[in-house]
Amino acid sequence: MGKHPTDRGQSGTQRRVLTAGHGVPIGLAVAGAHRHACTLARETIERIAVERPDATPEAPQGMGLDKGEGDDEVREWLDACGFTAPIRARGEEAQALTQAAECKARRWVVERTQSWMNRFRRVLLRWDKQVRNYLGFLHLACAYITYRQSGLLG
Repeated sequence: MGKHPTDRGQSGTQRRVLTAGHGVPIGLAVAGAHRHACTLARETIERIAVERPDATPEAPQGMGLDKGEGDDEVREWLDACGFTAPIRARGEEAQALTQAAECKARRWVVERTQSWMNRFRRVLLRWDKQVRNYLGFLHLACAYITYRQSGLLG
């Protein structure tokens, strides 16, 4: 496969963030820009930094994913881990929100966390050649976001 034509053949970085319900980052993965979303879904979930409680039928753990991550292999792996995964396309979520007043949007939480991470210039523009250096700055940004969301700053 050659270079991707829409980005003028430049190489790039893709970062995947897994967040809790209020936008606190709990999992992070970094890869090349041309990797498929299905391959990074498992890696992102494996890198959850906190210990997960066991899922029970009374308290299932949901996982909101994009349509690009809706591969059968990803769904089987999520079921084995105890996640329920309602994978919706962009239009389906907006349609459900207009029909049910008690339904809450979930997609924007991750996008908001990505926006918070983009406020750190070192994270937004990757100058580091080594992935471990870039990943270190991503973890620093996630730590600051988590600290800010904890309410300890006032």
